[in-house]
Amino acid sequence: MRTFAGAMKKTLALFLLSGSLTFSAADAVAQCSVCTRTTEQLGEKPAGKINSGILYLAAAPLAICGIIGYRWWRKNGDL
Repeated sequence: MRTFAGAMKKTLALFLLSGSLTFSAADAVAQCSVCTRTTEQLGEKPAGKINSGILYLAAAPLAICGIIGYRWWRKNGDL
């Protein structure tokens, strides 16, 4: 059986890994084909702002799914 300290170390390592991967993806492309065509006409600076906005709007549903998944994992134990 794992100890509480071992479980905390594993959880902290997982959290730090996921956080570092999330924040290191600065050049992510999150545009559909319609948005890409529109931003190509506007120029580079507005395209970057629209891309950042799309990533910002995608963060909330991903965080909610992550919280639900984590709570499910904690309730059902390690599989």
